[in-house]
Amino acid sequence: MTVFTRPKTKTPDIIKDASMSKQKEMMNRHYERLSDAPERGEKVAATFVPGNLNELLMCFDFANNLPEVNAIQSGLRKQSGGYVMEAEKSGHSEDVCTYVKSDIGMMAKGNIGPNGRKLPDPDVLLLSYTGCFTFMKWFELLRQQYKCETIMFHTPYMADGKMTKDMIQYMVKQLKQDVIPKLEKVSGVKFDIDRLREYMRKSAQAEDDLVWVLQSAKTKPSPIDAYFGGIYYIGPIFGAFRGTDDAIDYYRFLRQEVEERIAQGKGPVTPDGDMGKERYRLVVEGPPNYTHFRQFWKMFYDEGAVVVASSYTKVGGTYDFGFRHDPENPLESLAEYCLNVYTNRNLPMRVDMLENYMDEYQADGLLINSIKSCNSFSAGQLLIMREVEKRTGKPAAFIETDLVDPRYFSGANIKNRLESYFQMIEQKRAGVRSAA
Repeated sequence: MTVFTRPKTKTPDIIKDASMSKQKEMMNRHYERLSDAPERGEKVAATFVPGNLNELLMCFDFANNLPEVNAIQSGLRKQSGGYVMEAEKSGHSEDVCTYVKSDIGMMAKGNIGPNGRKLPDPDVLLLSYTGCFTFMKWFELLRQQYKCETIMFHTPYMADGKMTKDMIQYMVKQLKQDVIPKLEKVSGVKFDIDRLREYMRKSAQAEDDLVWVLQSAKTKPSPIDAYFGGIYYIGPIFGAFRGTDDAIDYYRFLRQEVEERIAQGKGPVTPDGDMGKERYRLVVEGPPNYTHFRQFWKMFYDEGAVVVASSYTKVGGTYDFGFRHDPENPLESLAEYCLNVYTNRNLPMRVDMLENYMDEYQADGLLINSIKSCNSFSAGQLLIMREVEKRTGKPAAFIETDLVDPRYFSGANIKNRLESYFQMIEQKRAGVRSAA
């Protein structure tokens, strides 16, 4: 009997703009540095994206490993599903953050990084707690695994929506009495505040260009997608490159690229090339799904929908509201940075931010992507949606996915909801035209 098999179809190549390719090269170099750290006698620190103190870690010559970023890379490479299930086999609940479970499963499978090489064990765990309780429990698990020095840099939650001098002084005291002495002890390097100031000057320079790029989405058509494309743009500055010449070069390069797209009247670059006509301008609240990232993005650009602003691209710093690292007040600046990140803002502050984006970026509506396993974002999202909708008079919608667990991505369901949402926007427009 002859068996006929369907010929395999080749997945189309993903089209990247030059800045995305440049960012990928930077990340590849970063993972090679991490893998080579033990051979070079270099110490490794593990920390998280929100409120990370990269400039301070560089003062002690640490290589910075970020477990969140490792989980994201695993999701994009379709590996996280297996890691999540491995963690669940060892007793971790289905409700636990899938970043955590991906990281735990990755460790159980040999802790192999995106470059195919083993990631080194950290010499120090540095947690700058910024509004996500899960980070604390995650670090407890890592401490049990690695049995290394652990530093807790506590950041007060802005429950009242205000940053006070007492909060800053409390954090500076921790830096002086606990964080810096422990980093000196582990690294064997004496703290040099002038070195920190120099890194902060570089941070502020890169932050200026990042803000310009994000705010370029106010242009019509928007030259960037501030959610899907924004994931690439924030990578260097939210992680191991802030405070470096590489970050300055990258954001200068990115800005020039975006300036050219504006001059040519082009929209964002998508995995399938330049996006067609811009039909819908959206503000998005919540993280994206990484296991089906390209498929998820395609549901938007196939409909001509571009995200002009997003809350997720502020988890590593709300620079577009004025914050810059200040070399004249370096320790105070570290404290302000941690206090300012999106996950440390209360719900009224988040509503104000999203309302501001809706107005300033002339968005057609708000879309919330609720992440099943992320309580830090998901708590209060329905309240946020209703309040923004009430204040702006523009339609809002709600979809559900997960960070890096492929079991909670239903492409057909999401596509149907998005199509219904775009119809809502069209109906709103028709009503406005009729009233006019």
